[in-house]
Amino acid sequence: MKTVSIIPVKSFIKAKTRLSLSTEKTVELCKLMLGEVLDTISSSTRIDSTIIVSQDESAFNIGKKFNVIEIFDELESGVNNAISIADKYISNSDFDASIIFPQDIPFFNCDDIENLFSFYQKDKSVSIVPSRHFNGTNALIRKPTTLIETHYDEGTYKSHLRQNNINEINFSLVLIQRLMLDIDTPNDLQYAVRHNVKPELCRKILDLID
Repeated sequence: MKTVSIIPVKSFIKAKTRLSLSTEKTVELCKLMLGEVLDTISSSTRIDSTIIVSQDESAFNIGKKFNVIEIFDELESGVNNAISIADKYISNSDFDASIIFPQDIPFFNCDDIENLFSFYQKDKSVSIVPSRHFNGTNALIRKPTTLIETHYDEGTYKSHLRQNNINEINFSLVLIQRLMLDIDTPNDLQYAVRHNVKPELCRKILDLID
């Protein structure tokens, strides 16, 4: 199965305002998280290509190290629109499945990707990993690549669940701890650092925010 990953990336200078960090520290944290996500994805044998949709040149510069496909998001009007742009790009491709990752889940590893795909079902299927608060979607596999529209700004986790009934798809809800860790608030940062998930990454985060 040929799989493409999609990462919508909001301009770093506009992102993660709830962290209450300085703009400079927020930008550097976003760069660190995106680099870590791309490094993990590029090491996975399950993912063949990666698309970044953004208008942030810094994000594209990080992506170049991992040979990503760059799509410029002229309007940057939200995650769903960014994914729609990527969906149009891959609609005429030979990819069998797509997997969407946000940029702020840097703590997962290749084993987690492998575990996620073990829940995958062959035909017309969707697999969802929620956030640890069960109020967002931290990974979404679709086969075919554009099987469902995304609803990332509308209570994403439950909105994606509801589409299971509408489309009669094979659906899996997958709970993988490291994939469920995202960074939106100071509490999220404290939680991840306290549990010392990826110790080297945690050290870098602590050095950055101190």
